[in-house]
Amino acid sequence: MFGVIFTGVVYFSCAVLFFGIGASQVRSERPVGFYSGEKPPEPESLTDVRAWNKKHGTMWILYGFIIIISWLAGFLCGDSPWIMLPYVGGLLVPVIFMILYHHKLVRQYVIR
Repeated sequence: MFGVIFTGVVYFSCAVLFFGIGASQVRSERPVGFYSGEKPPEPESLTDVRAWNKKHGTMWILYGFIIIISWLAGFLCGDSPWIMLPYVGGLLVPVIFMILYHHKLVRQYVIR
């Protein structure tokens, strides 16, 4: 029981953090970054700053929801080795899609 409560607190804390990142990015007036170490683009190098920020912010908010869903799926697995599939998959697999989506947004919005 302690493990379920502990993982729930950790997962929900991470989800709240990502909700906050997403909300701040959606509301930002300046272009946002992806938090991968690269600097955010300058406003004049983007075709639409608002759309850029909204799509990046929405991506982080969705990641927060996926984290919650993965915890719930793990909770439903019960005391089984299969619990690791949603726990680990819900954290790592979306990151791959987020990176790919970020590169798509770079191609779509950054003026070369």
